Amino acid sequence: MKKNFSWRIALILIATVLSIVFYLPSTSMKNSLPEWLQEYGVVLGLDLQGGVHLVYEVDGDKAVDITVERLASSLNNTLKEKELGAEALKEDLQVIVTSSAKEVSVLMREEFSILQEVSRTEERIVYGLDDAEIARIKDYAVDQALETIRNRVDAFGVAEPTIHRQGENEIVIQLPGVKDTKRAIDLVGKTAILEFKILDEESPVAAQIPYNIGPGQEAAVIEEFGDKLPEGDELLFGKTVNRETGIESKIAYLMKKQTLMTGEFLTEARVNIDQRYNEPYVSIDFDSTGAKLFEQITGNNIKKRLAIILDNNVYSAPTIQDKIAGGSAMISGSFTMQEARDLAIILRSGSLPAPLKMLQNITVGPSLGRDSIEAGKKAGLIGAVLVIIFMVAYYKMSGVIADFALALNIIYLIGALSAFSATLTLPGIAGIILAIGMAVDSNVLMFERIREELRLGKTPRAAIDSGYDKAFWTIFDSHVTTLITAVVLFQFGTGPIKGFAVTLGLGVFINLFTALIGTKTVFDLITSRQEVKRLSI
Repeated sequence: MKKNFSWRIALILIATVLSIVFYLPSTSMKNSLPEWLQEYGVVLGLDLQGGVHLVYEVDGDKAVDITVERLASSLNNTLKEKELGAEALKEDLQVIVTSSAKEVSVLMREEFSILQEVSRTEERIVYGLDDAEIARIKDYAVDQALETIRNRVDAFGVAEPTIHRQGENEIVIQLPGVKDTKRAIDLVGKTAILEFKILDEESPVAAQIPYNIGPGQEAAVIEEFGDKLPEGDELLFGKTVNRETGIESKIAYLMKKQTLMTGEFLTEARVNIDQRYNEPYVSIDFDSTGAKLFEQITGNNIKKRLAIILDNNVYSAPTIQDKIAGGSAMISGSFTMQEARDLAIILRSGSLPAPLKMLQNITVGPSLGRDSIEAGKKAGLIGAVLVIIFMVAYYKMSGVIADFALALNIIYLIGALSAFSATLTLPGIAGIILAIGMAVDSNVLMFERIREELRLGKTPRAAIDSGYDKAFWTIFDSHVTTLITAVVLFQFGTGPIKGFAVTLGLGVFINLFTALIGTKTVFDLITSRQEVKRLSI
């Protein structure tokens, strides 16, 4: 008889030891444990350890505007390459082609079919996007922004972040444990549109614009020179820091509006140190298409200054001395090492397809988390004590066995959360307390079945075997339906709801093990050693 349940005893012991081992990284012993074991442990969620809760709105209209602008630029280049004697101009959300020649119409159908003809005259054709395409661009912009933010947060090194879409154009971001709120917001929300443009230093207006201006004087410069700018030019600003005094000032740049190249061809961005000034800069590499385009741009603009612009801020504007082959460039701008690293992260993870508008910014303090944990511990302890007392008072010695299974249940659940490095949230604590109740409920069903079998005159051993057999499917069915609920909550829920689903789902599996194997093993062990004539139940 011993052979029939010895494997169950071994399984219970192994599961108990593993649960304790995996839980150790969640204690103060973590730093003294082997490195492979330190990777495990329960991760506290935003509501327990504090952090940042952000809600952003993706500007879908701007995404459409950017798409139309790129189409107009690409079309304009194609028209020039094919020498069709036409020009493409962007006006609001439409593209105007200054020719209605048949060749232009054929080109539009074959290579720019995304643009639909809106109106036509003898001198020009107006193209635009239909409603379905505009809706697709807006929807895609949210999905792309979601993926870009996720890449940035992963590079930022936040453990167990929560990032998900909310409604049509909102993104919710929860960053547990983040203390530097400003840096997190800057890293997540920076649009990171990288552009390369040529400065217009030949215009008479360029000589009139002051080179260095004080901080906050940009608006005054724009107001003074805005109406004097040549057509096709714009004013942008960059910052400079005096190496001796450390005083920061602004530099005004007059440049062509046309974007010669964007960061879409970027493949790598890394931080290097400038040996001359011992300052960090960001080195960037392009793919094969970008390398050819960059070589062409630098070859056509030798002795001119190429502005490197990120989100309308000029980081540097070096003079092109010669054609640059190889597809590499550098961005310098009096960075600190942290600023250079963050810029490299943003560039590597890609630019956002449209600007983000912050709707909500909540910093959750860890003190609230400590209060929640203590309240959860208190509730769990009170609930466990009441259950233990009830089971012993009502089921006597069998109640003690149920309490043993309950202790195993808690140990296994905490061990499983640690093994999976699951995020524990406040609803997750509620899930643990619910799992305790479910564990007792399973034992109550089995004990009542055993009582029925004893009333029929069966021996204690036969009553135990029959009671477990008859209660098995009732317990199994109830746990499967609960498991389905947990799966649905995990699949479609967000943040804390997923935390509840994780503890509930793990609790279901562990309850089945402790109720059907744990307590049965104890009963088998008792009845196999001696002939039990009366069962304390």
